[in-house]
Amino acid sequence: MESFSFYSMSAVALVSALLVVTLRNAVHSALFLGLSLAAVGGLYAVLGADFLFGGQILVYVGGIAVLIMFVVMLLGRASDLHLRQVNNQWMAALLVCGISFLGLWKVIGLFTASKTQTPPRPTTHELGRLMLAEYAVPFELISLVLLAALLGAIFFSHIDKKEPS
Repeated sequence: MESFSFYSMSAVALVSALLVVTLRNAVHSALFLGLSLAAVGGLYAVLGADFLFGGQILVYVGGIAVLIMFVVMLLGRASDLHLRQVNNQWMAALLVCGISFLGLWKVIGLFTASKTQTPPRPTTHELGRLMLAEYAVPFELISLVLLAALLGAIFFSHIDKKEPS
């Protein structure tokens, strides 16, 4: 059953990712991007990576895909939503994809004999314990660095409006 779930989620992710770049309608492309990101989250769930599954669904599907949909729906004009998204470099892209596929096929061939004997176990509790105990200070320092970067971006992007004299 796990193999069927893995391969079906992989197929959904690959087909929807292919539809993202081949469809002419930007709204449909954004919807298939959300489906592709959700299928990748499903792959994480099948593999037993519960924290990555939650992060994928919350951050990418919940945030990025919705943001893209709002941008497309609110800022896009009707004429902009039906543009062809494929350029004339398809032959070079096909060559790069073929070479990448062959390289991945060789790497996968190295790991086909090794299979895990233990079922995956949840890791969210252990990650939470580490973040609130041993890594609490570095976690908070990173939040301060991000806050300083945000304030710097606001400061440097601020435009002074001078009153006309």
